[in-house]
Amino acid sequence: KQWYQRRVRGTCGVFGTLGLMMVNAVSNSQLRGDAYVPGALGTAGTRIWMVIGFLCSFGALIGASFILFGEYVYQKKHPSYPGTGFFMQNLLIFMATIIFKFGRAEDAY
Repeated sequence: KQWYQRRVRGTCGVFGTLGLMMVNAVSNSQLRGDAYVPGALGTAGTRIWMVIGFLCSFGALIGASFILFGEYVYQKKHPSYPGTGFFMQNLLIFMATIIFKFGRAEDAY
């Protein structure tokens, strides 16, 4: 295998984690427009930030599924657990993103 084929697999987890941090850096009150958001973009900027974070998360999940199905299932490589591991890693990161964002209540201080 080429060197770039071996190293590119780790980038899915990196982008999934980056998306997790981006999505959870924005509070729900900032998304609704209830909180004061200084800056040039304001509430629109936080919404754009949130969309970019979700795009990173979805992209990592799609990339991991491409690695699983394109390299392990379709080509029938054995053992197939590395592809399953990459996919499960990114699926769990994506699920954590959703749970951390929408599964908790934010207390107003």
